[in-house]
Amino acid sequence: MLFMVIERFRDHDGAAVYRRFREKGRMSPDGLKYLDSWVEVNGNRCFQLMECDDGQLFQQWIACWNDLVDFEIVAVRTSQEAAAGHESGVNGPKERLRRT
Repeated sequence: MLFMVIERFRDHDGAAVYRRFREKGRMSPDGLKYLDSWVEVNGNRCFQLMECDDGQLFQQWIACWNDLVDFEIVAVRTSQEAAAGHESGVNGPKERLRRT
């Protein structure tokens, strides 16, 4: 399953986040796969596309970063998958994506 991770750097201090990343790496547990990321032009937020089958893996990863970053994790799917779901009538209210 795909997830969009929205990271808000505490105190607008992206430098601290990048410093830890250089020192320790991403620190994600096995099974949580980083795909790509984008950083807001003003440097206050990062948007990471990640993939995993067990959403609980995020808790392990967040524990390594939550002193520097506030997280919002949103289950997402590709536009192609969403369009196919609408065409087949699968996208009912009970099947909306959840926020964690």
